[in-house]
Amino acid sequence: MPTPRSQQISLTDTPYYHCVSRCVRRAFLCGNDEVTGKCYEHRRAWVEQRLLQLTQIFAIDVCAYAVMHNHTHVVLFVDSEQASAWSTAEVIKRWHLLYAGTLFTQQFSRGEVLIAPAIEQVEATAAIYRQRLQDISWFMRALNEPIARQANLEDNCTGRFWEGRFKSQALLDETALAACMAYVDLNPVRAAIAETPEQSVFTSIQLRIKAALNNEQPKTLAKFVGNPKQAMPKGLPFELTDYLHLVDLTGRCMRDDKRGFINNKLPNILIRLGISVDNWFALTHHFEGLFPSTVGKAHSIEHYCQQHHKRRQGISNSQRYFA
Repeated sequence: MPTPRSQQISLTDTPYYHCVSRCVRRAFLCGNDEVTGKCYEHRRAWVEQRLLQLTQIFAIDVCAYAVMHNHTHVVLFVDSEQASAWSTAEVIKRWHLLYAGTLFTQQFSRGEVLIAPAIEQVEATAAIYRQRLQDISWFMRALNEPIARQANLEDNCTGRFWEGRFKSQALLDETALAACMAYVDLNPVRAAIAETPEQSVFTSIQLRIKAALNNEQPKTLAKFVGNPKQAMPKGLPFELTDYLHLVDLTGRCMRDDKRGFINNKLPNILIRLGISVDNWFALTHHFEGLFPSTVGKAHSIEHYCQQHHKRRQGISNSQRYFA
């Protein structure tokens, strides 16, 4: 029996999660159908546009994403502090960008005068919406459901477009976060549908590279803010240039089918995280299959499993690849 999503996601342990949604039967519903010759490539743009739109509504940032032909990867950061700082009006405004809300919330948003019991009901409803706007399950629902309806309408059919549940992995520390982001960003290179990261369409890495050429970072993605330090701003705890350099070199090695070689000097990000080159390639090739639901160094997984009374899974691979 699948573990309830509420037991898989614990913001007290980590705000970072890797989520994967797959098309039913892993059919190529977002790419080129080799049987009929029909092209569905435009659907990848639907997913990307919807994903980046949701980052402007939810208190959830996208750290990395890759929209493939039959599945999507997203690395998410849940920003609970941002959600807590929203006023009732802000919460309702954001929710109404996605859903109709209730009669009272609609009246409240129009500035109509409400009696005290109605205002109490609005406040109670806003509390529910506030929680949903920082909930990964609601984020994935808001991402996948409109795409499924749009695809079914285009195909003139009914039924499931996505598998019933998305896969979720908790990223417990910086090492897991860096490896997972690179794994996601390099999906097209690993699948041999792109030669280099900058040629990987519908990915966060291409978006970041384009922005970096103008000395900028994409406004729709989580920002790189540098290495950890006291009073550091909210964002990814790595240097942007280090990360881009590492992904580019790893992608070229993957393309050339050369394992265990990046350069004669490790990028700073690998040195700081203490990951060997061989282990880095194993992680960026097989990250999703190496760990069931929690990813991190052995002590991070140990602590997580003890706190949640879970059976330890992934410890041996953690000790091996994060050593």
